[in-house]
Amino acid sequence: MSADPWKTYDLSQPLDTDYLSAFASATTADREHWQRARQFAQEVFPVINQHWENAFYPVDLVRRMGELDLLTDGLEIGGHAVFSPLAAGLVTMEISRADGSMAAAAAVQGGLVLRSLKLFGTAEQQDQYLEPIATGTLLGGFALTEPHHGSDSVSLETSARFDGKTWMLNGSKKWIGNGAAGGITIVWARDEGDGQIKGFIVDQQAAGYEATPVRGKGVLRAIEQAKIRLQNVRVPDSAFLAQARSFKDVSKALVDTRVNVGWSALGHALFVFEAALQYSKQREQFGKPLGAHQMVQERLAQMLAELTNMQLQCAAVASEQAAGRLRPAQASLLKYHNTRAARRVAATARDMLGGNGILLENHVIRHVGDIEALHTYEGTESIQALILGRDLTGLSAFG
Repeated sequence: MSADPWKTYDLSQPLDTDYLSAFASATTADREHWQRARQFAQEVFPVINQHWENAFYPVDLVRRMGELDLLTDGLEIGGHAVFSPLAAGLVTMEISRADGSMAAAAAVQGGLVLRSLKLFGTAEQQDQYLEPIATGTLLGGFALTEPHHGSDSVSLETSARFDGKTWMLNGSKKWIGNGAAGGITIVWARDEGDGQIKGFIVDQQAAGYEATPVRGKGVLRAIEQAKIRLQNVRVPDSAFLAQARSFKDVSKALVDTRVNVGWSALGHALFVFEAALQYSKQREQFGKPLGAHQMVQERLAQMLAELTNMQLQCAAVASEQAAGRLRPAQASLLKYHNTRAARRVAATARDMLGGNGILLENHVIRHVGDIEALHTYEGTESIQALILGRDLTGLSAFG
């Protein structure tokens, strides 16, 4: 009797691949946080493909991450679990192993918005916003990128003018996660008074704040990023993030986000590698499992080597973070290496699955696409290379 012509493949089971025990130092507490993230991942798999295909942003899943206390990204927030840098990374990895859109939502909510409030907010601002952002009951956006200023965001054109009582904001932003979700947006603008970049907490219902989701995306389809227009938006001085006085301050939040991206790339690569490995055992061609063919085994070995190098870099960066020694260029190295490696692993995995590799039901193609976005945002490959080149030579190639 011939095999079932409509056979489906179970490729989403975690295999916990860690060939050189990069995460052997994870404590019991670290693993408990990781397990909560895995619980979330298992809830995501049955529903995310439909959301991704329909370009639907499931904010209930973002709030679910808040319920599971997965949105603090290693920050110390009163009443919430404290994550070590390794635990924060493992949580990001696990969420990304499930889906890039949900990982991006967590990165915006915790990595950017919550971190900005924690680093730069007043005591009153923190009392008002930290808890609802950490629990996901209030969605937040981080508006830095502009239509004409991505890699050179230091040159942003959005303006802020203070009249002695209120600030007036004017300008445009693009690719802002949660920017049209009905919550708040941290808007970065240039103070017309001193020319410095400053941050403001803007209610998305404020007069003059117009936001629409970017449509037609081929990746990260289960999260909305917005185009924002600010037309004479007035905010009180109490909305000014008083501890952020220049772009150098903004960069403090971006360094940790680049670490987050490195872990996210690892999560994507981990999924596609393990999916390819499981597929190689379940799929038969030429009378035997794919995994019994020499070419397939060699490809699996290639992917394992890439994946293991990614894990070792993540573990090393987490160690530097825990010791308080992490330098911005080291975060750039992690982002530079891991997103490049994830692309290579994903391409090989997709190819190993043949035609089945482009079906959403097998999840791999979703990761292939989402890695492309991850490779670009929070600093492109070229920008990370220039940061590393400057650190190595002492000579700046910017500008």
